[in-house]
Amino acid sequence: MRLGLTIGYSGAKMALDMPLIEEADRLGFHSVWSAEAYGSDAVTPLAWIAARTEQIHVASGIMQMPARTPAMTAMTATTLDQLSGGRFLLGLGVSGPQVVEGWHGAAVRQAAREAPASTSRSCARSGRASSRSSTRASTTRFPTAVRARPASASR
Repeated sequence: MRLGLTIGYSGAKMALDMPLIEEADRLGFHSVWSAEAYGSDAVTPLAWIAARTEQIHVASGIMQMPARTPAMTAMTATTLDQLSGGRFLLGLGVSGPQVVEGWHGAAVRQAAREAPASTSRSCARSGRASSRSSTRASTTRFPTAVRARPASASR
């Protein structure tokens, strides 16, 4: 059995329980999960946590696909995976209509239909090892050493 810890997301004030997260790391928990909605993003807390832990995987649950281009998502995931020593788990999702349409100006159905395929292509260009995807969510696991191919090699 794998144990995970969720830190969720916050509103106007970001607060991480680092003693709890560091203890979970020490005890061998598999992962710590960060989300995003109306307050913080999912990535910044994970970078902070990765810098202060040694073995626990840092995971997005979820990064909103309409909030970033597929290429930006792939670049962010690759960078965080490299900085964490291969401990990043990418969880993607469409989010809800209030956020997708109200904040990002995208149609929910269009975002759900288009984002997984285009994000998978961008992750492949960035050197990801494997992925599982569906129209609802996608999770990508990166290898420890990710090397981006030159732009000319990706065509």
